[in-house]
Amino acid sequence: MPTLRFAPPYAAVDAFASQLRELGHTVLAPASVAEHFGLPLAQLQALQPFWSDLPADAYLRDGGRYRFRRHASLVAQLGDSPSLTLAPHRAHWQPLDYNALHGGIERWFEPVHPALLNSATWQRLLLGLTQVANDLHPHRGPWFLEAHQFRIDTTDGIGRPTPEGAHRDGVDLVAVFMLARHNIKGGESRVFEAEGPHGQRFTLSEPWSLLLLDDVRVIHESTPIQPLDSTQPGHRDTLVVTLRREGFLGP
Repeated sequence: MPTLRFAPPYAAVDAFASQLRELGHTVLAPASVAEHFGLPLAQLQALQPFWSDLPADAYLRDGGRYRFRRHASLVAQLGDSPSLTLAPHRAHWQPLDYNALHGGIERWFEPVHPALLNSATWQRLLLGLTQVANDLHPHRGPWFLEAHQFRIDTTDGIGRPTPEGAHRDGVDLVAVFMLARHNIKGGESRVFEAEGPHGQRFTLSEPWSLLLLDDVRVIHESTPIQPLDSTQPGHRDTLVVTLRREGFLGP
């Protein structure tokens, strides 16, 4: 039986910002991502090899072995001379209120590779996201970014992109870039009003499509993945960037 997928409700490049303000979320097609951030898709796709050597996530409390990741913390400053500075390597931390499964503990992940951090494409992308966040939540001071490279695989038959379930991240803006889907079904994105009845579901499948979330207004999750062909490995690669005005989350 074919897998049912709902197509992403892509917003036009000149309308996504107003939709983000209206609905609390929006989705951009790869061509619109390239246009808005001024980055040819070929440059974005050239970052994909950095997802091939992600270390295993040692903190999964469900006993799984399906998640691999790297992490970086950065500080962005807009204005006449925009800058993006790597913060000293630090633990990723979330309160239990936002992550009932993995909250309340310091999780030390391996750092993002220096070659990726020094990439002009990477830096332009993150500064562009900072401008999106600042347009949504105007702020004169620095922005605090956490970047997560994720690979979810199907080695054990199932992989869970969000084992904590539907959640918020405790930040101002969340950006989820789809990089790759290989031999999988599932991985549906679901977005719900934090204080209301409405929600939307769709499957990001095109490389460098982008889901933007106003974290104050919506909660989100991704459903588990399984292999299409159980004799072959499968995986789902994403880049998740969170942006916050009031410093990094910490204990």
